[in-house]
Amino acid sequence: MGALDEGHFNGELKENGVKINKCFKEDKEEESESIRNIKEAVKVLLQGLGEDFNREGLKKTPLRVAKALTEGTRGYKQNVKDIVQGALFPEAGLDKAVGLAGGAGGLVVVRDLNLFSICESCLLPFQVKCHVGYVPSEERVVGLSKLSRVADVFAKRLQSPQRLADEVCSGLQNGIRPDGVAVVLQCWHIHSPEAELNSASPNSNSCKHDMEGWEKILVSSSSGILGNQNGDFWVDFVSLLKFRGVDVEKARSQPSINHNWCPYRPLDVVCNGHSTPRNPLIHRVSCKTEYPLPAMQNAVSMMIQSLGEDPSRKELAGTPRRFVQWLMNYKKCDLEMNMKMNGFGSVHVQDEFRSELNIQLQSLCEHHLLPFHGVVHVGYFHSKGAEPIKRSVLQSIVHFFGCKLQVQERLSRQIAETVSSILGGDVMVVVEANHICMISRGIEKVGSSTATIAALGRFSNDPKAKATFLNSISNATVA
Repeated sequence: MGALDEGHFNGELKENGVKINKCFKEDKEEESESIRNIKEAVKVLLQGLGEDFNREGLKKTPLRVAKALTEGTRGYKQNVKDIVQGALFPEAGLDKAVGLAGGAGGLVVVRDLNLFSICESCLLPFQVKCHVGYVPSEERVVGLSKLSRVADVFAKRLQSPQRLADEVCSGLQNGIRPDGVAVVLQCWHIHSPEAELNSASPNSNSCKHDMEGWEKILVSSSSGILGNQNGDFWVDFVSLLKFRGVDVEKARSQPSINHNWCPYRPLDVVCNGHSTPRNPLIHRVSCKTEYPLPAMQNAVSMMIQSLGEDPSRKELAGTPRRFVQWLMNYKKCDLEMNMKMNGFGSVHVQDEFRSELNIQLQSLCEHHLLPFHGVVHVGYFHSKGAEPIKRSVLQSIVHFFGCKLQVQERLSRQIAETVSSILGGDVMVVVEANHICMISRGIEKVGSSTATIAALGRFSNDPKAKATFLNSISNATVA
């Protein structure tokens, strides 16, 4: 999002009348070889997208991506033994029978651990809600925070949901040696841009962090006495999860889709990675059909190897190709606007307000090469009696500007200016989006969203017009 970029602010701030010298700078730490390799690989990818990695806004992208990837895969350098060592505490139960450490029942469950991992099939982050249960043995319990930390060790690797569940389960079983472990993961994977566009509907609102419109899966793994899924401990475990609305038995009875978990799939009509918008009224994309370049795929293989993985591993063999195919959705293309549209271009004294809400958006953050997604709301005035602009036209505009490296502020302005050039001036655009770079790395603010406004013409100087549009969004959201 980056309105204030790192390393670009030097000045004095005043707090309660006192001057405070502030200086934001990039760390000058010596870069590791893996960071350097990933940076060079990202430059190859940016060039393959038709971008100049030396332009403002992209200069630090290779470093940001390298840091994000190494941080997101730090689990390769961690092990469970180091985490749980010294975190086992004596806790005598009612007696010395199996599983009674801590009291009758013995089962300990930690629910709703929010994690992020990286899909080994496409290198995109996916969200995980992890639920862990274990039955203590030898009158020992483990510090509850360690369960989360152990789960995070395995989440911070290239993963698939089932492998992640199995590794967390075996890691805890071997690390704290309880009488049994059970792990349930709810996982969500973001759609490809075209899948998101095809699922668009006037009433959808993907900016809410309810994960609707994402690929979902529930997986489980268990060991020891919790491996008996007809036993009392397993029944207790799934019952405690039902308190949180997680129905494990129902999910397990459905056909498994784990082998097709990653939702990335080839686009029907490919042009530089774009599925060409099918509305000929608004624009056509000028580009030649291309396929992912070998140099880009080799760069991704280098990235995987630099993270400590084996690019030739069976599950990773097709990952470079899939990631490059996905990335090519955002290759730069030229837009030719058709301005000869009946009913547009002139606004008279008598005009009326119109709005189109919840237009689906998916784009790619140019700072981290991670997707952001959400909805766009467009409000405008047009000549009374004239035909309003079609929703499909607005969706095409949003789709076009989303299919390139972006920041949300610029995207909002570009959509507003393009719609204004068609309608004649009075346009307002509100964009609400979830940024994967905000919730999968760094501060990991799960549930956070970003809203931006671009107002032109009457909306920029008429509070009543602006309030009318904002209220229409609010009313639709409540409804």
